[in-house]
Amino acid sequence: MFGLGSLDLTTIVIVIVSFIIAITVHEFMHAWTAWKLGDDTARLLGRISLNPVVHFDPIGFLMFILIAIGMPAIAWGKPVPVNTYSLRPLGRFGRHGSMALVSLAGPLSNVVLGIAAALSLRLANFGGGDIGELRDALTLFMTINFALAAFNMIPIPPLDGSRILAALLPDFWRPFLAQLERYGFMVLLLLILFGSVGGSVISGISGPVFNLLMRLFAPA
Repeated sequence: MFGLGSLDLTTIVIVIVSFIIAITVHEFMHAWTAWKLGDDTARLLGRISLNPVVHFDPIGFLMFILIAIGMPAIAWGKPVPVNTYSLRPLGRFGRHGSMALVSLAGPLSNVVLGIAAALSLRLANFGGGDIGELRDALTLFMTINFALAAFNMIPIPPLDGSRILAALLPDFWRPFLAQLERYGFMVLLLLILFGSVGGSVISGISGPVFNLLMRLFAPA
């Protein structure tokens, strides 16, 4: 995700806390879904937890801080290990389909968190009460979760969208995607470092998803 511009200290704190909650739930859902589909790798490592510490990645957290202060960066939590061969096959999609569900669980959890914040804002509007700075905090939390969900649906490894795409494409595409897995992070990093050009590519892919979520759920 890209930086959010010049922010004051209070907003920076809200952004960081929002990221911590969003990533914790995101990684928890990956781990929980993998366990429910037959792989207990993450469970044995204690990753089925809403304790942010077990999902903490120091470099990824530093990236959160850079984003919060307006710098362009990619941020992440500690990846959840999944043994694809332990997953139960999902119909004609096989284990690739199960892996797609594990991957989808993360972004979907962020959509749910964003909707929860949006509903809270709508209720506040309906009640006519003044919730002050809480409104700004909920708006940021909603926006960050929707943006995180949209960004993770980009079909470039190691983002979740690439695993979902792998389940949908014909088998002959999978060796190509496996090769892309080795360079996917570098591709994302280069897109961000190339500024407006890279930003246009990422926004062109994730923007429609983010805009759709905002149109559907964000209060006017």
